[in-house]
Amino acid sequence: MTTNTPIKLTSFSHGGGCGCKIAPGVLADILKNSSGFPVPKELMVGIETSDDAAVYRLNDEQALIATTDFFMPIVDDPYDFGRIAATNAISDVYAMGGTPIMALALVGMPINQLPIEVIGQIIKGGESICAEAGIPIAGGHTIDSVEPIYGLVVLGLIHPSKVKRNADARAGDKLILGKGLGVGILSAALKKEALDADGYATMIANTTRLNKPGMALAKLDGVHALTDVTGFGLLGHLLELARGAGLTAKLNMPQIPLLPKVQQLAEQGCITGASGRNWDAYGHDVMLDPAITPVQRALLSDPQTSGGLLVACDPATVDEVLALFRQQGFADAAVIGEMVEGAASITVTV
Repeated sequence: MTTNTPIKLTSFSHGGGCGCKIAPGVLADILKNSSGFPVPKELMVGIETSDDAAVYRLNDEQALIATTDFFMPIVDDPYDFGRIAATNAISDVYAMGGTPIMALALVGMPINQLPIEVIGQIIKGGESICAEAGIPIAGGHTIDSVEPIYGLVVLGLIHPSKVKRNADARAGDKLILGKGLGVGILSAALKKEALDADGYATMIANTTRLNKPGMALAKLDGVHALTDVTGFGLLGHLLELARGAGLTAKLNMPQIPLLPKVQQLAEQGCITGASGRNWDAYGHDVMLDPAITPVQRALLSDPQTSGGLLVACDPATVDEVLALFRQQGFADAAVIGEMVEGAASITVTV
């Protein structure tokens, strides 16, 4: 199929990027009755703490990291869509502290509605990011589907002693976020045709920046826990970290980095439905300062596609972590709070 008419990829999908995720409360209901299964001793990380990837010990020197991520278009440009989806999928390996080694492509496309050239551009976009990560796409699977879907299975390696889980934060740890929040806000503005060229450029730059600092963070003993912020928003993924550690996470709203113009766009109503679904699922475990506005709350639960790394580290390691982020081009990285003794929950102050 060929056409000279511009294709709006987002018109084919009911949701885009990590905003497509099943809401955390619904997902919990789906999984709560899953039957148990024998867990081999080699499985270092499974589903028990909702971590970013599975980790399987191969020997005393190597553990295999396995993850997958895919979604519908968050942008209309097919090449950019492929880049974003690939970056997002590879991020889960970095979030475990690992080094990616190869990927498999997951491709579902409405073959009779999308030109072959458009599908090819999506795949090329994914290939470009894999090349940047230094890994091949070694295979994959394709289907004819109603909505465009693209993503990757990604495999990585790490020394078993260097695995960074999302459940190992300690009381007194400082929390550092590697990227600014607001991708969901920007995507909502794009759908409403309220996003200017600078806003789109910001969105693409943020969502296609590989979280490579994760590999170096794994080597720091002062880094205790690591995850990435994606579809459940900052609060959702931080709550997983707090529950895993059995601690309270304290956030300081003014310290949380935001992408340019997202607060103004949110105030204009550019907020995703996923943000509200996220809050409905976990808001009962979050205590907000009365001065927190509805827009700020929406930013905290805003679904991030290919979002930043979230680090829990010893206070003595903060400068080293921030320097590592800065050296690799993550100018927005900032200390946003700390872990303290208390029930597994989050408090947000101003």
